[in-house]
Parts: sequence; structure tokens; C-alpha cells
Amino acid sequence: MDEAERRADFTAYVEARQHALARLAYLLSGDRDTAEDLLQNALAKVYRHWERIQAVELPDAYVRRIMVNENNSRWRRMTRRRESPASHVIEVLDPPTAAHLDPAESIDLWQHVQTLPTQQRAAIVLRYYEDLTEAQTAETLGCSVGTVKSHTSRAISALRTRMSEATA
Repeated sequence: MDEAERRADFTAYVEARQHALARLAYLLSGDRDTAEDLLQNALAKVYRHWERIQAVELPDAYVRRIMVNENNSRWRRMTRRRESPASHVIEVLDPPTAAHLDPAESIDLWQHVQTLPTQQRAAIVLRYYEDLTEAQTAETLGCSVGTVKSHTSRAISALRTRMSEATA
């Protein structure tokens, strides 16, 4: 595959998946600017290895894994450098809404999700917003299914406590 074909193939993938990838970046980071950086860095890494990644049956799994790793690395660095890239990918992302909640409750829930520790938030986002199975979530996070269950259980417990305190 020559460079022009590689670029065209990668561009087609990004165009087809850009909204889902932008949503995942936002859900993982909780901030639009940070999501923009996260997505941009992840796609740069994906592009470098595109020939290998596109050859697998489900490239989304690799891309999700890279995004989760990038997000974790961002938290570890603890240096926050704000950039304002101009991109059309993350133009208008509303807080995710749960089907069984009214919009106000959904926004309130999302605000509480954003306060969770990084791994718990990633587990919740992948399990319930991205609708992955426990096994897929474990693979994406690079941990065991038991760890996913533990992170998810702790996160749900914390969310229940925070939501009940907020309504009291």
C-alpha cells in the first residue's frame, strides 16, 4: 500500500468513526478541549501504525485502547498544557443522556461521573456509554474482568452516594 492509499484509507476510517471517537474522548476526559487533544494524539498514534491496525478485524478496539492509554498518560503527567485547536470533529457535544432519565437528571449524573477517579470513570464510560461487555472493557483497559467489575461497582456506589447527597 503506497502512502496515498494509506492516507485515503485512514481518512475514510476517521470520517466514518469521527463522532463516536470524539464522543469517547469527551466521555473519558470530561472536557472538550482535553478531548480534542486526546483524540488528536490518539489518531496520530493510530496513523503511524495504520497498516497493522487496519488489518485486524475490529480496528475500533485498538483505537479505544490507545485513547484510554493516552487519557491515563495525561493524568499521570499532571502538567496541563491548554491548546485551542480548531477542529470540526468536536464542535457541539452535549453531555450524554441516559434514556430513562430526564435531561436535567442526566446532566446531573454526568457531572458526578466526571468526578470519579480516572479508572472508575473509564470503566463506567466503556461499559455504559460505549455499551461494551465486561470482557471488551477489560481488554480495552488492559486489566482483568474482575478489575472491571470492581471499578464499576465502586463507581456505581460512589455515584449513588453522590446523587443521594445532592438530592437530600
